[in-house]
Amino acid sequence: MPATKYNNIFSIVLLNSIYPLSKSLNKFFSNVLVYKQYKKGDYIVRSGEVCDRLFVIRKGLVRGYFNYNEKEITTWVSVDNEFVTSISGYFKNEPALENIQCLEDTYTESLSYEHMHFALENFKEMGHLNRILMEQYYIHAEYRAFMARIPSAKDRYEYFINITNPEIVKRLPKKYLASLLNMRPETLSRII
Repeated sequence: MPATKYNNIFSIVLLNSIYPLSKSLNKFFSNVLVYKQYKKGDYIVRSGEVCDRLFVIRKGLVRGYFNYNEKEITTWVSVDNEFVTSISGYFKNEPALENIQCLEDTYTESLSYEHMHFALENFKEMGHLNRILMEQYYIHAEYRAFMARIPSAKDRYEYFINITNPEIVKRLPKKYLASLLNMRPETLSRII
């Protein structure tokens, strides 16, 4: 990376580790990425709100969930160095279908939908970076889809710990892990 001093250096270093970016794209990100701090329990986005930002978690733990029959259903969890957004809310500019809640004090840097599309149209390497990030997202989505179809609670848990960042397993409260794995907390307690 060039010796120029950038704001939002965390995201710039992370993005350059995924795909090398030009000095001009690094500078663009430095000027448009927004840093924000959330407290444990805060929401990055609530169901029904438009989510127009893609977030990089500098440090923290967040979950995506929706409400069904007065029950919270956790669908995904992310931790430090991962990207999060409401997929349909962000890419379709529509109200989010899910809530994104911080389970720890969380520090993010984010890129607006408008700035992402500007970068895609004006910086060749942004297309490569976007492709790599989309591939990673689809791989993780496939893992979650497979996991959801495993009939045995014990086998779902074992599959999850084999495909997941170990930090998530260590830091995720058991009630959210049980929800993510579609089992009751008592069942999870018997498995672990």
